[in-house]
Amino acid sequence: MYIDNVKSQMRKGVLEYCILLLLHNEKAYTSDIIEWLKEAELIVVEGTLYPLLTRLKNEGVLDYEWVESSQGPPRKYYYLTATGDSFLQELEKSWKNLNESVLYCQTKKQK
Repeated sequence: MYIDNVKSQMRKGVLEYCILLLLHNEKAYTSDIIEWLKEAELIVVEGTLYPLLTRLKNEGVLDYEWVESSQGPPRKYYYLTATGDSFLQELEKSWKNLNESVLYCQTKKQK
């Protein structure tokens, strides 16, 4: 159905921004990121997340470190780089502007 496609595109549009917000203050393992996104009702599967994390790493926005695990092999923990922090600040400005535009449109609709 068309509405489902539009909703999906909206979620995809904010997914990258949300991931950067989640990684702003702490390093995280992929399963943690997936869990947080599920809690935020931005359901995402590993097949969607891994390519996005890889792309962000290749662009210098994210990096990772290997951390030993008591429950198996070492785990890759992602974090924001200095470039990623600057990128996030720009996204925050864009989000604020977009939010203001949506609020304006909602106000016009109610008249």
